[in-house]
Amino acid sequence: MAEQAFASLPQPVRAACAGLAIRVTDFAPEEILDSMGIVDPFELTGLYEGIALTERSVMDQPTRPDAVWLFRRPILEEWIERGDVKLDQLVLHVLVHEIAHHLGWSDADIRAVDDWTL
Repeated sequence: MAEQAFASLPQPVRAACAGLAIRVTDFAPEEILDSMGIVDPFELTGLYEGIALTERSVMDQPTRPDAVWLFRRPILEEWIERGDVKLDQLVLHVLVHEIAHHLGWSDADIRAVDDWTL
């Protein structure tokens, strides 16, 4: 589903994601949860890890590729709890949200155009 969601994005967005790793795992690693102060791993459905394109400098020397993480079990749990959205739409939403961070958007910027919390 993540691959299909990415393939459905407009070509300019996919081009801006060149080199971006998309990782799917059951839950966020403990060190990520700890660093974010999250106790319940079901609270985190996705994460952008890297330096946003708008924040990059020629001085930045990456040690690994930027990545979008999709956390399968929390996404499935949200899908079950909501009951009002298709699973592929939820995966696409989480992916787009995290890619928006890669492009330099804040959570407030994203919420202004896609308030999924309603």
